Amino acid sequence: MKKMNWIVKNLLWGAIVIVAILILTILTLKIITRHNIELKVPDLSGMTAPEALKIANESSLRLEVTDSVFIPRMGRGEVYRQNPTAGSYVKKNRRVLLTINSLQPKKVAMPSVTGFSLRQAKAELAARQLKVGKLIYVQDIATNNVLSQLYQGREIPAGVQIVAESEIDLRVGMSNRNNTTSIPSLLGFSLTTAKDILIDNSLNIGRLKYDQSVKSYTDSLSSFVIKQTPTSTDTLTHPLGSRVDLLLSVDKVKLEEIKKEQIRRD
Repeated sequence: MKKMNWIVKNLLWGAIVIVAILILTILTLKIITRHNIELKVPDLSGMTAPEALKIANESSLRLEVTDSVFIPRMGRGEVYRQNPTAGSYVKKNRRVLLTINSLQPKKVAMPSVTGFSLRQAKAELAARQLKVGKLIYVQDIATNNVLSQLYQGREIPAGVQIVAESEIDLRVGMSNRNNTTSIPSLLGFSLTTAKDILIDNSLNIGRLKYDQSVKSYTDSLSSFVIKQTPTSTDTLTHPLGSRVDLLLSVDKVKLEEIKKEQIRRD
């Protein structure tokens, strides 16, 4: 009987030791792997490198600049994109990869688009990494024939070096017989696509507004049109060069509701 008690006692002690070892191992693994301990990645977009580094240090994250682009509307050296994205959850000391706006903007030679049609001029500018800015219509015998090219309000000759992605305003002709256009529907399109569509229809971008869902520069890049003024028309009722105001959002639910309401009205 005593021998049995001794065996049982030793088995119990052995079981206790094994359980204790298992618990200690689990706790150690949790500490090593930081199990269930995650950090929320801050939004670094639009910050300079020193500003982003300060925020990253406070958040126990590491930064690494892996690429650069050139965005004219952004400050030099500001964060354009990050991976993981803002709001993601990661473990401590995770690397956050950054794409920053180039410190040295690329320059390109201005082509001559005078005498081109508007469509040809747009294609030629795009090939040189330039964009059509404002369309300025004046009376002429031919509609949408480019009469002159302007940069920052002044005529610019071919060959001048300017910053890539700059906007070139075009002074274009408008005849008495061909001086109106229709307003296309821009609902759901990005700002870049919406502007392309407007230019193809001999129209200009007007006032831009963003709703409360757009909280950062990154949001503005992924936003889309949810409202336009004037609304779309099928008839040639607006003068060439008319402005179309846009409201943009990143709220896809709102966009779907607006589309459904538009279908019901139609």
